[in-house]
Amino acid sequence: MAFYLMRFSYTPETWAKLIQNPEDRRDAARAYIEQVGGALHGFWYGFGEYDAYAIFEAPDNVSMAGVVLAITAGGALASAETTVLLSVEETLEALAKGKSIGYRRPGESAATS
Repeated sequence: MAFYLMRFSYTPETWAKLIQNPEDRRDAARAYIEQVGGALHGFWYGFGEYDAYAIFEAPDNVSMAGVVLAITAGGALASAETTVLLSVEETLEALAKGKSIGYRRPGESAATS
């Protein structure tokens, strides 16, 4: 299973509704991700570019994309961004694979042996 960081902001209308009727949105986020066999690992609010941050675990990118699409289609968010998170082990594996790939910058000639 993969981990994902979702950053999002509510619309002013959503904030107005939450002020009138405060609710713990972790419950909703948990219910959405569990429908695809995933889990919610954390949910925070903050100041800055985004209003809230959530860490999800999902079986695959398609499952997570389905959750994000369902949430954003609801109209309560002004913006949303989701990032796939790699573990340290996955990053080390990617570094090892990257070592064997012969990258050439644009405009450079191919290496000759």
